Amino acid sequence: MAPRTDPHPTTEHGDPIAIAYETFGDPSDPAVLLVMGFGTQMLGWDADFCALLASRGRYVIRYDNRDCGLSTKLDDRPVDLMDFITAVTTGDFERALAMAPYSLRDMAQDGMDVLDALGLEQAHVVGSSMGGMIAQKMAIEFPRRVLSLTSMMSSTGEQEYGQPTPEAQQVLFSGRPADRNGYVDAAECELVWASRRYGSAAQLRSLAAASYDRAYFPAGVPRQLAAMILDGSRAEALKGLDVPTLVIHGLDDTLIDPSGGRRTAELVPGAELLLLEDMGHDRPPALWPALLDAITEHTRRRD
Repeated sequence: MAPRTDPHPTTEHGDPIAIAYETFGDPSDPAVLLVMGFGTQMLGWDADFCALLASRGRYVIRYDNRDCGLSTKLDDRPVDLMDFITAVTTGDFERALAMAPYSLRDMAQDGMDVLDALGLEQAHVVGSSMGGMIAQKMAIEFPRRVLSLTSMMSSTGEQEYGQPTPEAQQVLFSGRPADRNGYVDAAECELVWASRRYGSAAQLRSLAAASYDRAYFPAGVPRQLAAMILDGSRAEALKGLDVPTLVIHGLDDTLIDPSGGRRTAELVPGAELLLLEDMGHDRPPALWPALLDAITEHTRRRD
């Protein structure tokens, strides 16, 4: 279906935030809310993947986080990426906090508001990368609305776990050229954190081209980063979580080290851990059957 947007007042000044979302499947089936990661549009959840999950009896919802895709952009609150990183690395957190226009909790609230717009009281929540952190926040802050949590290729906010390799970090913060051809070409650099066996430059280029054509907006990246970093450690909150949890992590992941997934599963009472060979910080189609099986089984047990 075509993207829909629904406004809701969630900024500190009460300004409306419109969140773009799409649905797949039968609304009478159990809902699965897919939460995407840092700087990535809902397109990161491939439409074919969503359709396959829906075919298994799930009402699948994907959406653009704020400051990304077709959702609201906070242009009036610019954040200089390097200035923010400098403030954080030098321990000037008061200055860093002053730069951030919203929090990870606000981003979690956006997902809850998507459920409200669809008339849904509860959903299974599946989050990837930063989306996994947002999904964790949803389970922590809104536990009665989260039927189950699947945290994929994510971490706990603790500095001792899930850190990127220097090569992956360099690519993450390098930025891309502003022209379309340069932007698409630069996507191949993300092979540094992709599956070593299934990583595909062609797939990375295709997603980059589709994303650029749909909504090129690099200015939102520093604001999302600020929300993610300033959320800090969720360790204590995760220890007290009473939401059925599945943790999925690829052993090839160099952007968020698998220790992030292991630590998440260690903290959440009763959590299941699925470590996948040949998966990096990506979801290659060859591994979709394993991912779909895991998510379907996990959500089925909680229906």
